Amino acid sequence: MVAPLAVRRASRWQDSVRLLLLLDAAAKPPAQDEVVPAATAGVIYTQVRLQKLDFWVRYPDYLAFELMNEYETAPGEEGLLSLASDILDSEEPDLRRFPMLRHKFGAFEELDDALAPLVERGLIRKTQVLGRSGQKRVVEHVYFLLERGREVARSLVQDAPALEWYVKRTRLVVALVDGLGGTQIKNRQYLLSDYADTPWRQYISPITEQARARLRQLKAAAQMPVPDVAQEAS
Repeated sequence: MVAPLAVRRASRWQDSVRLLLLLDAAAKPPAQDEVVPAATAGVIYTQVRLQKLDFWVRYPDYLAFELMNEYETAPGEEGLLSLASDILDSEEPDLRRFPMLRHKFGAFEELDDALAPLVERGLIRKTQVLGRSGQKRVVEHVYFLLERGREVARSLVQDAPALEWYVKRTRLVVALVDGLGGTQIKNRQYLLSDYADTPWRQYISPITEQARARLRQLKAAAQMPVPDVAQEAS
């Protein structure tokens, strides 16, 4: 019997820091008439949206594939291909990947453990919106980035410059789907069969080689230089 492959896991600290930086990148200012906790710097709605954004941070090859999708809707935007190339021409898809399980609504991981230290330190607040009166079903999660949380998020890189990658990456992911809700992002991720066909409660597999092959085709069609992988390896 073949033993299952070991799954690379982030530490609780890594998860907490990544999510804080993602909340900082994704949170929008509250509306004027919105009731929010004191000292709220920004709000992000729905756990689905947070999970789907986190997926692209944790799976660089899927993010590169989505950048290529964006490029094909606007072929003149070669900067999108360059971003995908920066990811796929490096070891990033392996070094930065932290696998997620396929759940009923796509990529999923319990967030409570990672968010708890942020709540305890007064960096974020979170709440749940319940269904109609008499129902206990949660219909929406809302996350509030507090001013202290924003200060900490933006000072982290000064103390740990290696976190600059996460700052840039979370901002790229958020910019890619700015204005879209969690369900819309989920539907986009489901368009890729490797993702959609993953059995429930199984880890979503990487698509690095598939993404690299597609990148070579698109760069060749755009007459962009294609790295000679064999020569680089020698």
